Amino acid sequence: MDSQATTIQHIKESVEVKEALLSSPQSTATIAQIAELCTKAYQKGNKVIWAGNGGSAADAQHMAGEMVSKFYFDRPALTSIALTTDTSIITAIANDYGYEHVFSRQLQANARRGDVFIGISTSGNSRNLVESLDTCRELGVTAVALVGASPCQMDQWDYVVKIPSTSTPRIQECQTLIGHIICCIVEENLFGEKYHKP
Repeated sequence: MDSQATTIQHIKESVEVKEALLSSPQSTATIAQIAELCTKAYQKGNKVIWAGNGGSAADAQHMAGEMVSKFYFDRPALTSIALTTDTSIITAIANDYGYEHVFSRQLQANARRGDVFIGISTSGNSRNLVESLDTCRELGVTAVALVGASPCQMDQWDYVVKIPSTSTPRIQECQTLIGHIICCIVEENLFGEKYHKP
């Protein structure tokens, strides 16, 4: 294997997917809408909840951390939860009810009307995320899906951003980018004028 050629190829593929995302007015508009939705939720005293499996679980924790700590500048903490962090809760629910309920059960415990739930999945068919939609509807929680290009069960969520790729690494890279964009816009909307220091 030519390591440098592989490096260049992966970077090119990543750039190409991001350029395809950039060239989709529907996708960029939806991302902006999600960020404004999260802003309004915080303004009303609500929160943003994240979840995913595997690498997407790490992304969920990453983005919750950006909200609670900070993104670009010091400002008050924002309430944000990743449903992937408490192994005792996750394994209790999986053992008692089944792994497909690990997110919906936590939403029942932690989510309130007006919250935003962001599900991250490369396939868009993760059963524990798919199962959580009914819970969101029952609770009055807005369901946001960040998924890959293939048709999937999460296409029926309230807001859906489809990454224009079927490659798991390329999808994940764009999902991280989208999460960062949401964090940036929310932080700037809520605190930019008062706390931002150039």
